[in-house]
Amino acid sequence: MAGLAHALHDGYTDTLYVLLPIWQLEFGLGYGRLALMRGLYAGAMASLQISSGRLAARIGGRTVLTAGTALAALGYALAGTSAGVVGLSLALLLAGAGGSVQHPIGAGAVSRAYGALARGPLGLYNFGGDLGKAAVPAAISLALVATPWRNALWGLALVGLGVSAVVLAAMPALPSEPTGTGGARGGSGTGGHSPGFRLLLGIGMLDTGARMGLLTFLPFLLREKGAPVGTVGLGLAAVFLGGAAGKAACGWLGARVGVLRTVLLTEGATAALILAVLVLPLWPAMALLPVLGTVLNGTSSVLYGTVPELRGGSTESAFALFYTGVIGAGALAPVAFGILGDATGASWATVATGAAALCTLPLALLLARVAPRGLSP
Repeated sequence: MAGLAHALHDGYTDTLYVLLPIWQLEFGLGYGRLALMRGLYAGAMASLQISSGRLAARIGGRTVLTAGTALAALGYALAGTSAGVVGLSLALLLAGAGGSVQHPIGAGAVSRAYGALARGPLGLYNFGGDLGKAAVPAAISLALVATPWRNALWGLALVGLGVSAVVLAAMPALPSEPTGTGGARGGSGTGGHSPGFRLLLGIGMLDTGARMGLLTFLPFLLREKGAPVGTVGLGLAAVFLGGAAGKAACGWLGARVGVLRTVLLTEGATAALILAVLVLPLWPAMALLPVLGTVLNGTSSVLYGTVPELRGGSTESAFALFYTGVIGAGALAPVAFGILGDATGASWATVATGAAALCTLPLALLLARVAPRGLSP
């Protein structure tokens, strides 16, 4: 059930990338304004992570996950009825608030279930999320060929309500973990504020910011290369399918060769492939998108799997803090890259996302010195 909810919520989040070019044409929006609209969704999702974890500890994870999924579906339904940018923005805020429940509850449940062996299962859990990233935007792209975008969002909302009902009926009650359990293997014993955890969070924020910035511009880059709407959706699906494979493969790789080597490999390859996709014609670029997706999303898998190694409090609180940071970066970075794109063009903004990926490398090397046990295979 955690994997099903992850697939839906990640699919909801990344469907926005398919919709942004459509909203640009309908409402006459610039890159900065479009990124801000997406940032409203991600900002609401980021800011409520910790509150969602605390609420789950009081009334139960299943209840909170069910209610949040239904709220996200309601947000998409309202987006489908909105007549202007203000209404659409408010609907995205509501959907983002509903999306805040999934990560701390689902990741925490998987981590507790597998204990010290959780890195691999967390990779599979994230793999489920990437399946949703691939399937839902692709389905919406196909639906947009036959129906207006508002109708497509109403259908997506119905799917979300169905998933919330399945979670309520089939998900077992999630046992709680007492606050203050566990030790910070990679830091000073101050929990989520240990040096190792802070460096891990910094890497995660840069990685997520680069990924979300690139995904914001990728549909426009493909359109500039001559891709129609359906091809743009297929290109995004290729990235997300590659990302699903990367989550599973890099979680496995990190468990065997260590987090440091995996991060250096994936982030370096991400920067190189971003530049390659930028300069190549449409179909050679399309051929590289699954490979780009593999390394683009692969880093996050090993980072999430390392959170329990460096935590110092409860599992849910550590994941809530980590997801607050990375999703917050995912909300703010596209806005910054969008402003840069308005000033310099989409191509230079895309180059900047590759540079952000490279900035993770010195932090990873420093983390290896501060918390070597947390990064060992």
